Amino acid sequence: MKKLNVILLGLISVITLGVFSAQSVKADDLSDQPVMTLGTSLTNDQRQGTISALSSQINDSNYKTITVTGDTLVKYLNPSGSSFTSNSGVWSSALIQKTSSGSGINVKIVDYNGKNNITTITADQYRNAAVTAGISDANIYVTSATPIDGSGALAGIYAAYANSGDSLNQNQVNAAQKEMSVLSGITDANKGTDGYTDKQLNNAVAGMKSDIAKKGDNITVNQITTIVNNNLQQNNIQNIITDNQKQQIINLMVQIRDSGALKDSNFKEQASKLSSDIMSKAKNIFNNLNTQENRNFLQRIWDSIVSFFNGLFGGNSSN
Repeated sequence: MKKLNVILLGLISVITLGVFSAQSVKADDLSDQPVMTLGTSLTNDQRQGTISALSSQINDSNYKTITVTGDTLVKYLNPSGSSFTSNSGVWSSALIQKTSSGSGINVKIVDYNGKNNITTITADQYRNAAVTAGISDANIYVTSATPIDGSGALAGIYAAYANSGDSLNQNQVNAAQKEMSVLSGITDANKGTDGYTDKQLNNAVAGMKSDIAKKGDNITVNQITTIVNNNLQQNNIQNIITDNQKQQIINLMVQIRDSGALKDSNFKEQASKLSSDIMSKAKNIFNNLNTQENRNFLQRIWDSIVSFFNGLFGGNSSN
């Protein structure tokens, strides 16, 4: 009997240890604890200012803090073609907070001392890249104490997932980084162009992802090309995007296909949610896409032809 009690006590100890171990792992999960990523180049004052700016966005003081260094940039961004070194500076910082299933990716660029210092990457570009990287259902806040492009913040987000035991697929991360480069480049090239907004481009790209996900990872390049053309047209930028830029987008979609993203059941849902959310928050832009003024050139020609013949035959019938 004494031997049995010893055995039972040992089993209880093992079970208890397992419970506490499981709880310890869970405590590091992003579902339970937001993660703040802080650039290593921040001065003490900038670091405190960054913490204040980001923490003010959530009603939770129980967040984890990690430092993003040049090595972080090398690890997560260089495989996609960047050329950072261990000595590279990092100022842009982020806070990521998991949300309930189905809420999608939400990004807010937070002002630092009243100024938006993220000079290149837009909130919608961050959102699209997050979807491609395999992130789902999260609020992401980004800021910088100094004017900077903002790539360090996204590297920090990737690191936050890894630090929480939920590493992302590096091939998807590479595709996400390529996406950031392509979209920011197209938007920069079209600054001041009538009929173009970054939201139209990002909505088109989110729609492309949703459409290719419906086809699955066996989708062909020809099918991808058709989807790219359709979504550019639906967002009324098919005559603004150059052939070279369109080819960049097609190549990007092929890279996303090859990254394994389409095998993720959440990918289609997150892309579709992103597209709906972009349109909902920019109704003034998308409600005007189907006006007479903004209809595409070929459609206006066709309308003119139809109107001409209607007038012609209408006139004959009245004589």
